[in-house]
Amino acid sequence: MLDCRSLEYRLLPLPEDVRLVICNTMVKHELGSSEYNTRRAECEAGVEHFANLLSDIQALRDVTMNDLARAGHNLNEVIYKRCRHVVTENARVMEATAALERGDLDAFGDLMARSHRSLRDDYEVSCAELDTMVDLATKIEGVFGARMTGGGFGGCTINLVEADSVAEFKRTVASGYEQATGLTPEIFVCSTADGVS
Repeated sequence: MLDCRSLEYRLLPLPEDVRLVICNTMVKHELGSSEYNTRRAECEAGVEHFANLLSDIQALRDVTMNDLARAGHNLNEVIYKRCRHVVTENARVMEATAALERGDLDAFGDLMARSHRSLRDDYEVSCAELDTMVDLATKIEGVFGARMTGGGFGGCTINLVEADSVAEFKRTVASGYEQATGLTPEIFVCSTADGVS
């Protein structure tokens, strides 16, 4: 877990019998970079709103769900949704950390699903291809969780899969995705390991 303010980090456990599977949708929407700047401006507007009402607000990470409920009612709907995504995503990171530390992959997978829904509905950076890929993955036995990763508007999903289910996962996702979109995805299977040493 990385704290992007202090740059402090701590390593979290992942069992040896699970794999991180990256699925590339093979889609790159050109509006991604301009939309990224729009999302940043919307979040900055949210920070300004909360900083004017509450003390010690420097970034949306300083805003709690209670703050959002108490002081977010004057925001326009879009900025409120952007703020809600960031605030709930930060809370999900803390919950996900705890889930991994206690070895609860089902809870971790549920948090991945909630994260994807928030990225799709509140932050609005998903697309049909990413949603299709996530939907396909979540129906496969042995998949704990799936969500988009990266900046959105195309790109990749990340999936937490039991090692014994990886071959079926690859077959089912590749076939279903190609049938739904006409695109052949790239699928990369990763195991956790120590860094360069």
